[in-house]
Amino acid sequence: MTWTRVGYSVGWTGALAMAAVIGWPVAEARAPSVEHLLSSGRTVLGEAIRYPTGGPARITASIVTLAPGAETGWHTHPTPLLGYMLEGALTVDYGPHGTRTYTAGDAVLEAVDVPHNGRNLGTSPARVLVVVMGADGQPGLDGDKTGRQRGVP
Repeated sequence: MTWTRVGYSVGWTGALAMAAVIGWPVAEARAPSVEHLLSSGRTVLGEAIRYPTGGPARITASIVTLAPGAETGWHTHPTPLLGYMLEGALTVDYGPHGTRTYTAGDAVLEAVDVPHNGRNLGTSPARVLVVVMGADGQPGLDGDKTGRQRGVP
C-alpha cells in the first residue's frame, strides 16, 4: 500500500517513520507469546503414551466443572487425555499409586487404564479443560462413548 500526500508518496515503512517523528503512537508488530504447558511421552504415572488404533482419530475437548464436594467417581481412560486446570483444585486418588492435587494452571497427562477418582475438596468450583485423544467408537467423556470411561465400582 502506498500513501500519497502533497505531491509525494511513501510506503508503509516511510509512513511509520513519519508517524514516529511526528509523535503519533505506532503499534508495534509483535510475535505471539507462547507458554508451553506440557510436553511428555508419559502419563502422570509414568506410562508410555499409546494412541488408539481402532478407528479414525478423534480429539474431543470439553470443560468439566466439579462443584465443591463433587467427585468424578472411580473410572479409567482407555486413551490419552490431557487435563488443564482452569480454576480451583482437584485431588485425584490413584489407589495404590497415591494421591495428587492439581490447581489452576497445572497440566497433566492423565493415567491410562488405571482406576482413579477426582474430588473437589475446596469451597469453589473446579474447572478442567479436558482433551481426549481417542478414536471413533472409543469411550470419551459422556458416559457411553465418551467421561466415565470403563467405570470401576
